Amino acid sequence: MIALYDAYRRRDFDTVAALIHPAIDWIVYSPITVFPFAGPRRGRAAVLEAMAVIAQGYRLESYTDEVMIVEGGRAAVIANVGFQQRATGRSLRFRVSHFLRVLDGQVIEFREFANTFDLVEQALGRELTV
Repeated sequence: MIALYDAYRRRDFDTVAALIHPAIDWIVYSPITVFPFAGPRRGRAAVLEAMAVIAQGYRLESYTDEVMIVEGGRAAVIANVGFQQRATGRSLRFRVSHFLRVLDGQVIEFREFANTFDLVEQALGRELTV
């Protein structure tokens, strides 16, 4: 599990790809209209495509694991993340939670949760009124 996060921080996508199961079930829970890489993805190619969309729109500034719990083939991660939005130069700072399942040394299931209300406000550069 740690190898996956280390490779992602280094932007070593060959290693990331090798650690993703070909039949991965991947979901990032965020509004797709604001974050087009969000939503469900099936299979390694679809996940790597989503990661490419993230890299096109955002530059990773920081990624720090706060908590990582690994038990058997499952893991939970809470991390502090910083991205710079390439189109606007805006910095986005947020906490994210990941829940993963590993099969034969590769991630076969991935779920990401964040405070999407706050994250959308940061991405849009304005407060949302409800």
